[in-house]
Amino acid sequence: MAQNEKKIILGFSGLLSSGKGTAAKYLEEKYGASSYRFSTMLRDVLNRLYIEHSRDNLIKLSEIIRTTFGEDALAKTIAKDAETDPNPIIVVEGIRRLADISHLQQLPNFILVEIFADPKIRYERLVQRGENTDDKTKTYEQFLADHQRSTELSILEVLKQAKEKIDNNGNTLELQKQLDALVKKYQTE
Repeated sequence: MAQNEKKIILGFSGLLSSGKGTAAKYLEEKYGASSYRFSTMLRDVLNRLYIEHSRDNLIKLSEIIRTTFGEDALAKTIAKDAETDPNPIIVVEGIRRLADISHLQQLPNFILVEIFADPKIRYERLVQRGENTDDKTKTYEQFLADHQRSTELSILEVLKQAKEKIDNNGNTLELQKQLDALVKKYQTE
């Protein structure tokens, strides 16, 4: 870390396919940022159990873990990972619940960032990337219905606490310029 830089932890939140992963990947590639994703833990468990990575299975597993081990079980893990990582730029992706930020907000230099884009744009991105097994065949109506699931409704409360906002309705270059400005602002602040 250069003398004028400090460790920053950028927490990305946003509705389905708003660009959180794209933003995290850019920061990893350009700045060597470390990236932590709530769904990675869930995917690890699904892999170990040889269970399909559908949105439904991810949600069920998340609910089981949170019900059994506490609403903040995943958040404690992510916060500990971010806290102990020596990298000057840390990205925490996929913050969905208030419990997710309760531990992160206690870390020095944590900034909650909302990434947003219009629903039609987000739907096209979701189908195009096909991250989950059921994404490529999802209709627009099913996509909108997914917004009514517990894991999505809670995001709206989280977004109210965002300190920064990134508009991802444009192209990749426009997103990258906003991310560069964000990093510069908080590294030298």
